[in-house]
Amino acid sequence: MRDSIALRFWEEEDGQDLVEYSLLMAFIALAAIAILSAASKNITTLWQDVSDALGDATTAAS
Repeated sequence: MRDSIALRFWEEEDGQDLVEYSLLMAFIALAAIAILSAASKNITTLWQDVSDALGDATTAAS
């Protein structure tokens, strides 16, 4: 009886989809983190450029 339970457990594939989707979600999360961390430098630079331009425009208008 134990052999048949172990064999059925080994051959069961019900959890396979869950593992595959979990791995896919982990990959997407890691890719998103990598993209956002790379883009954050560009966004910071852009924000600083806009801030400097607004400061210059304020100074020129006064």
